[in-house]
Amino acid sequence: MKKLIFSILFLTGLVATAQVDRTKQPTPGPAPEINIKDPKSFDLKNGLKVIVVEDHKLPRVIYSLQTDNPPVKEGDAIGAADMLSSMLGKGSQSIDKDAFYEEVDYMGASVNFGSSSAFGNGLSKYSERILQLMADAALHPNFSQDEFDKEKNIILENLKSNEKNVGQAASKLASVLAYGKDNSNGEILTPERLESVTMQDMKEYYNKVFVPNNAYLVVIGDVKYKDVKKQVKKYFKDWKKGAELQNNNATPANVTGTEIDFVDMPNAVQSQIIVLNLVNLKMKDADYFPVLIANQILGGGGEGRLFLNLREDKGYTYGAYSSIGNDKYGPATFRASASVRNEVTDSSVVAFLDEIKNFRDKPVSKKDLENAKAKYTGSFVRSLEQPGTLASFALNIETEDLDDDFYKDYLTKIDAVTIADVQRVAKKYFLVDNARIIIAGKGSEVLDNLEKVTFDGKTIPVNYFDKEGNPVERPEHKIEVPEDMNAFKVVANCLQALGGVGALEKINAVQVEGQASMQGRQLDLLMLRTTNDRFVQLLSMQGQTLSKQVLNGNSGFMVQQGKKMPLNDDLLEKLRTAAPPFPELTMVEDPAMQLTGAEKVDGKNTYVVDMGNGDTNYFDMETGLKLRTVTQLQMGPQTIQQTFNFGDYKEVDGVKFPFVLSQSMGPQSIDFIISKVEVNPEVDAALFE
Repeated sequence: MKKLIFSILFLTGLVATAQVDRTKQPTPGPAPEINIKDPKSFDLKNGLKVIVVEDHKLPRVIYSLQTDNPPVKEGDAIGAADMLSSMLGKGSQSIDKDAFYEEVDYMGASVNFGSSSAFGNGLSKYSERILQLMADAALHPNFSQDEFDKEKNIILENLKSNEKNVGQAASKLASVLAYGKDNSNGEILTPERLESVTMQDMKEYYNKVFVPNNAYLVVIGDVKYKDVKKQVKKYFKDWKKGAELQNNNATPANVTGTEIDFVDMPNAVQSQIIVLNLVNLKMKDADYFPVLIANQILGGGGEGRLFLNLREDKGYTYGAYSSIGNDKYGPATFRASASVRNEVTDSSVVAFLDEIKNFRDKPVSKKDLENAKAKYTGSFVRSLEQPGTLASFALNIETEDLDDDFYKDYLTKIDAVTIADVQRVAKKYFLVDNARIIIAGKGSEVLDNLEKVTFDGKTIPVNYFDKEGNPVERPEHKIEVPEDMNAFKVVANCLQALGGVGALEKINAVQVEGQASMQGRQLDLLMLRTTNDRFVQLLSMQGQTLSKQVLNGNSGFMVQQGKKMPLNDDLLEKLRTAAPPFPELTMVEDPAMQLTGAEKVDGKNTYVVDMGNGDTNYFDMETGLKLRTVTQLQMGPQTIQQTFNFGDYKEVDGVKFPFVLSQSMGPQSIDFIISKVEVNPEVDAALFE
């Protein structure tokens, strides 16, 4: 049985009270000494391998159950794994969900499940009961059709809410193109595919993957080996073996030359860029530690080359990072990514490629190497404070076929990485000449320039795909605007479509209530708009206020996480603009307003009206109604973009109101279904407190 790193000795030094130059990185000291305690282990007849490390310093215990299965393609039943992950842990055949949760809470414990894993921790005095509950829920799950339907609806809602998420679209396209659809890593879950998944599909998947054949149970904490052995045999002996799983993934390959793979996201306000190539890297490889350091220097954080280039130097993004994976079953990926403004998408691609190429071609400095080692050492040491770290170490030693002393020598091997090592692995794994540049973005604004991008003197070819990775023709975006149309006519048409100026001017206040779903819980919206610079937006869940924005004449405030903060001048002005029930009544008199073109919004042709203050409105060419507002907010040094969508207009008291309101900021999007619209209500003064 392999050995397990168990404890760490923290080296202490003198703290200088004199003057310290904080502009300089501290000089790296010797690597902290990692001490090893030998684990004890045993196997059950069904194949379950159990690793036990006694640690009596704290009265706590951790159980980590993991299967080490080869990749399993879900095929037509894709979504079964997601359903299984949601269904496991909701009680068992002997204890219902509520009683299960109540007992776990009573013990102050936690018990969590994945599609082929389980995790439990808590006080050692409850250790056996925690193990029993975890085993019972894992081996005798409570699969009810009602619970299945409920969880399925939650996942469906999340999938649908992410359909317009640019980051999600880029990530999915990256996976399917890098690995292919004949590889489990290239399978894409869509709402349509999840709809067809049945409980029987999920049960069959459970029976296939949740088996003891390749399973490991790691137990760490204030327990005795002999007690653990007795308890594990008691609760896991009846776990039946399953059929041996085979790795039948198709083997993917890198592209022969750099290419741009584009998916059109007409609603995108930023482009998501992922520079990607496949790598063959395992934890036991000699290159593993040099690769960790190389990635740290290139894109491991705020001091990474990519971050300093794309954010600090050029201001293209809030952050640019890289990552590299390892996989004993097949290729993993190197990825460099950032979310950038539409207008600098092409420039960002060039910046990524140039930075990665320079990193490959030029040796890093001694200072950069030392700083990276210091940061990685610190991160590693801090990770040892996490309850599950030792369990993951034990599991990795077994499943990755690592040397007994892998973690004991971890920091020593980090410290041994040289400048030459970094450059060598950068050339081997950061394949800028064989990279896919995955971009999800607004084609109408970024494609023309993307198609002109060159690297090393060659124009980079651009390929076009849908969200599922199917090749498509180049998207067409040009929408003709009538010569006699202008911004003032667009807004006038909107006012007429809403009910006419006369009817709108009779309304001095509108209060709406609506509901949205967030992770299976109801989110409540109350919004009050008035003509006298008074505005309230209240978001709550189960009666608890999550956020609140208030404009009350010349002042205003927001409440977030229980903290009340005054609004800055920019927010005050934005709320004054948005406060009236019908902002279009004042728009029609705004000389700064301009019609800048036409675009599609949710498949509909719209006029694009720039308000001259950072806000943009989109009006349906056919109905005249406003479908979208994009506004920019200044929050300290950052400029934040928010998007509001309006749909399902219905008539109330002779005037049309949107009954679907969607609000998004960054990757987060919330869709509210309006349940009540009250015209000229009696205004509750308490709302402004």
